[in-house]
Amino acid sequence: MSGKVTILEWTTKNPLQQIGYNAGVCWGANVDDKEKNIKRAKECISNDHGRALEFPDVNMVLDGYSARVIREWYTHIGGMPTRLQSSTRYVKWNGQFEENFVMAPKIKDALESNADLRTTFNNFVDSFQILLEQLEQANVPKEDAALFYPLGMTTKITCKHNMRNLIDMSHQRMCARAYHEYRQLFRDVLAALHSYSDEWAWVVDNCMKPKCELLGYCPEKFTCGRKPPKAEK
Repeated sequence: MSGKVTILEWTTKNPLQQIGYNAGVCWGANVDDKEKNIKRAKECISNDHGRALEFPDVNMVLDGYSARVIREWYTHIGGMPTRLQSSTRYVKWNGQFEENFVMAPKIKDALESNADLRTTFNNFVDSFQILLEQLEQANVPKEDAALFYPLGMTTKITCKHNMRNLIDMSHQRMCARAYHEYRQLFRDVLAALHSYSDEWAWVVDNCMKPKCELLGYCPEKFTCGRKPPKAEK
């Protein structure tokens, strides 16, 4: 199952104007001119005045990503993001294993090329389904049976992040060494934002990038080779 990002309509389409307006108020500047507000916002960004970037909020639905990667999504707590997640207490398992789990490409390739592994996998799927059915028959509450759900199970969340928080996340999670599903999740977020409005497209193109592009070198101990390590700069 492939994931999907939906930008909710109460996300501002004019984040640059919002930044520029708020900064202009504090600077005693003219805030009635749209283009001046946009110019002022870009100056805030280029001058790394990060507090001003916390005004625009992005409200999203992330659907079809693994519980594992969503757990990692929660680790970026700067900017006071908030979220709600599908509850395993109320959402009913529909029994379609491969439609409701994230299958890493290497696992898919291995299952297609190794008959013994495919048999083991099918046995696991059958046993897992039987376990859930027998727990239900034994009147075990669904919220308790959910303890057996693997981290690869897909889930759905609604979440809110401000621009500064998302930009910071991009520096870490667009890195070539980030987990592949997280990289894809972030690419999906950026694509959704890019198509949401022209101002968000500018922010994505100019601000959301891996940290090596921001720094001009790789600060990681183990580099992917895209940029030279810090010691060689």
